[in-house]
Amino acid sequence: MDKTARTLDDAVSGIGDGATVMIGGFGGAGAPIELIHALIDRRPQNLTVINNNAGSGRIGIAAMIDAGIVRKMICSFPRSSDPRAFTERYLAGDIELELVPQGTLAERIRAGGAGIPAFYTPTGYGTELAEGKVVAEFDGRPYVQERWLKADFALVKAEVGDPLGNLAFRKAARNFGPLMCMAAAMTVVQVSRIVPAGGIDPEAVVTPGIFVDRIVEVPDPRQEEELIRAGAIYQ
Repeated sequence: MDKTARTLDDAVSGIGDGATVMIGGFGGAGAPIELIHALIDRRPQNLTVINNNAGSGRIGIAAMIDAGIVRKMICSFPRSSDPRAFTERYLAGDIELELVPQGTLAERIRAGGAGIPAFYTPTGYGTELAEGKVVAEFDGRPYVQERWLKADFALVKAEVGDPLGNLAFRKAARNFGPLMCMAAAMTVVQVSRIVPAGGIDPEAVVTPGIFVDRIVEVPDPRQEEELIRAGAIYQ
């Protein structure tokens, strides 16, 4: 089955109002900027976005927030090098925040992909983040129950893919991508290069195609940090 999308717009089609969208990336590493901007162009409303942070500058996730299409952020770092987009909306009461410790965020996403509805972690115990959550004691230590995270869609960036959706990532750009591919009902991936089926060494495949629904080639993807330094604004 050929999962290749002809255009970025085709790749993000079907992401509608009220959707929950996981977006890969650790800062700019692995951030699917082109997919994010294509989604902004379609202007879905009231999205819940799950990412490591709440965007920086006026591009990428920050541009989504500027466009008013994000209702809620689930992230670990709402502050960044230039957090004005999120900060302005949050202080105005226009966007919700669910703050999740980074390791807990990764494990909640992994649990969603693995079909594990809940797990226990000591992280957050005794803080506001644990208020209202189930607490249990194991071997004399208190642990907080955390629920899985799943999404309607995942937008991910990889280095190489094939028409079947098999993916290989570039170094640290891998970060949350493989976990999100597993935890979303539909996964959309931009890659720098699409090779023929069998063109990726099976030993190098990080995410098998069973977890990918659409793949689109972006031969020269932009890097978030470079755009921010250049003062880029996506509207």
